[in-house]
Parts: sequence; C-alpha cells; structure tokens
Amino acid sequence: MRVLLFIFAIPLIAFAQQDAKMEEEVPSQAVERVEIKPVTQDSEIQARLEDILNATGWFTGVLVEVKEGMVFLSGYTKKEEFRKWAGNLARNTQNVVAVVNKIEVVEPSFRDVGVVTQILRNHWRGLVKSIPSIIIGIVILVIAWGLARLGSWTTRKLLFRKFRKSLLQDVIARGVGILIFLLGVYLIFEMANLTGAALTIISGTGLLGIILGIAFRDITENFLASILLSIHNPFQGGDLVEIAGYTGYVQGLTMRVTLLMSLDGNHVQIPNSIVYKSNIRNYTSNPNRREEFTVGIGYDDTISQAQEIVLKVLEKHEAVLKDPEPWVLVDSLGKATVNLRVYFWLDGSQHSWLKVRSSVIRLVKRAFQAGGISMPDEAREVIFPKGISVQMLEPEKAEEVSRGPVSTEPDRLAADSEPGLRSEAQEIQNQARQARLPEEGANLLTPNKNKT
Repeated sequence: MRVLLFIFAIPLIAFAQQDAKMEEEVPSQAVERVEIKPVTQDSEIQARLEDILNATGWFTGVLVEVKEGMVFLSGYTKKEEFRKWAGNLARNTQNVVAVVNKIEVVEPSFRDVGVVTQILRNHWRGLVKSIPSIIIGIVILVIAWGLARLGSWTTRKLLFRKFRKSLLQDVIARGVGILIFLLGVYLIFEMANLTGAALTIISGTGLLGIILGIAFRDITENFLASILLSIHNPFQGGDLVEIAGYTGYVQGLTMRVTLLMSLDGNHVQIPNSIVYKSNIRNYTSNPNRREEFTVGIGYDDTISQAQEIVLKVLEKHEAVLKDPEPWVLVDSLGKATVNLRVYFWLDGSQHSWLKVRSSVIRLVKRAFQAGGISMPDEAREVIFPKGISVQMLEPEKAEEVSRGPVSTEPDRLAADSEPGLRSEAQEIQNQARQARLPEEGANLLTPNKNKT
C-alpha cells in the first residue's frame, strides 16, 4: 500500500513543483501553427493543448475544453503575456474555429477565497479526469508485481541445477524480479509524462544507496562475504574447522555470521567478513590428522634403542595409522635430556586426537620404564650447608635401587581416564542440535554427510 501511495503521489508532487517554479520568461513572438493531423477530433485538440500549457509551467489550474472546434481556456497565470500566448497557441492549432480565453492574470492569495476555491476546483476536475489513468496504472503495477514473482520463481528453478547454493539462487532471482517490477513502474511514469522525474528519482536512489553503503559498510561486507563463501564453499555444515583462532563444528552460515560449536560446547559467532579474510583450516576435508609430542631421554641412554621402543608402541596401537608411517626423530639436545619428537597419524573421523595422543604418551612412558630408558629432569644444583649423612645399603636393596622403579602403568590402549578413543564429534553435534541457536536466519550451507 505504501508503494502505491508513493508511486501515485509522485505525479502530483511533480505538478506542484512545476506550478511553484513557473518561468518568468516572456515569449518573444507569436506561436506558429500547430499541426496535429489532417482530420482532428475535439479530444485530440484538447489533449494536445493541455500537454503544451502544462509543459510550460506558466499556468495554474489550467483547463481546456473543446466543443465543435471552439476552444475554451480557463486557469490562472502571473502575466498578461502568458495569457495572450496561450490564446495565440490555441488559435494557431489546426481545425480550431474560435478561442474563448478565460485565463485570469492574478497573484494567488490565501485571503482571496474565491481564487483559492477556483484553483482547488480545477485541480479536482483534473484529478477526476485522471482516474482512468490511475486505474490503468494500478493494473500495470499489479501485473508487474505478478510478473516479478513469476520471473523470480522461474529464475530460481533454472538456476537450481547450475548453482546449488541457495543464497546465490535467491540473490539472482530477486534481482530479476526487481528489474521486472521497476520496468512496470517506469511504464506508469511514462504514461504520466514524468519520465524525467522517474530518472531523477532513480539517480537519487542510486546516490542514496551509495551513502547507505558507506554508512553500513560492515553490514554490506558481511552480506557480500556470505555470497562469496556460499560460492567458494570452503566448508559445509558439520565440518570441523579453525577460523580466526576458534576451533569448532560448523553449525550454519547466515547473511551476517558463521556459527560454530566449539569443542568446549560454546556457540561462537564470527562475522562473515572476518571469515572470508581469515585463514581457514578444515580438518574434515582430510580426515587423516598428524599429531606430535616431545619426550626426553638421558644422555647415557642409546638413542636408537629409545626410537625402536617408541616405534613398537606406535605399531601396536590400533588408532595409529601405518600409512603415512610414524616417525621418531631427534629434535634437540637439552640441558639434561636428548629430546625426541614423535610424529604419528590417526583417522580424525573415527578417533579423537586428544584421547589418542594421551594414550600414546602414556604407553611410551611405560615402555621406557620397562626398557630401562631414563627420562631425567633438568639438572639442578642443590647446596647442603650442614652436609649430608651417607648410609651403606645391603646388596639386595642396592640392586633394587639400581634397576629403578617398576612401572605400574596399565598395558591398555585406553585407560579409565580415556573412555574409548572414538571421536567426540557426534556428542558435540547432539549438543548443538539441542541448544538454541544465537543467530536467527536461513542456513546457507548444506550438511556434510561425512562429519568428523
């Protein structure tokens, strides 16, 4: 309803502006003969003269009536020269027999009730005469609206096979619908002889769009970023990703933000502009994941022996992949230890890297203790000001101390604190489905069937 009022109020506003900005120019010579066509009708003469007089902007409440070739002019103007010019125009029009010029030269004043009443009466007559045009304009507007809806629906169907992204389909379909609707509005302006006003409004709307785009730059960036993310498709719903320092499972992509469910069960909203500019790690695109940790052995221990012990632990572990093969490399020489870096791969879609890493470290520590590999702490200097007492041990106890403590670590892949090595992705996804999403809006992503 507001659109209709706006569209049909524009012609009245334009006419009022023309009346308010009447030219002060005076015609310098008589009007030449106005040709219409060989045989003219009274209605054609009337329409032609009204269009010319209204186009000058010199007259207010102008009304033209033609009967049997006689032209009756009425209305108001500011100067006598304008009134004479209108009479000469009518006389030089083809097939005009006589002219009755009732145009009055007045300066309108609100104190002159008769003048104001006559002006309102003339405007009312003009409005009544324009009712058919208004009805036709409403019909054109309704047809344009229906064609716009049909065009949007057809475009969305045609793009369904080419573009699987709902956001891209929606943007293109809405653009086609808006163009069709604007074409109908342009036809209405053309019927009202307000093409210039229509172009002015369109150009003003474009300038307003630029101003609003600058004012709401962040919103515009997020919207455009959502379109680009929907096109490039760096992740799908349910993927495990790391974006801008946040790690979690993708819950959705709206026009404004990307929603993640973090590994600690919190919803994280990241603006799409930041997502598009950030480095994105998608752990689900390749389910295999490499983990690593560092372990230190004593300088008196054999490095190759320690490497073999670690490799045997990795080979026996069911969650560690054989291909790619695990590595045990010398990383650095510390103050009191030789540091080994252990690398191994696991299937992230089946196992939790946190649990598997914990299990491997525990089993490596147990194997080192069983194999006599020491894991000393950093050397420290301890001063005893009063000295220490020394006591000799019996041979049996001395041998027990030299062997070191016996490992009490359980020989199991998963300890009680590691309840299974399976991935926790399903539990987090279930929590995400039960939780209330903090961001409302259509999800622009398709769910990933192979969730991590």
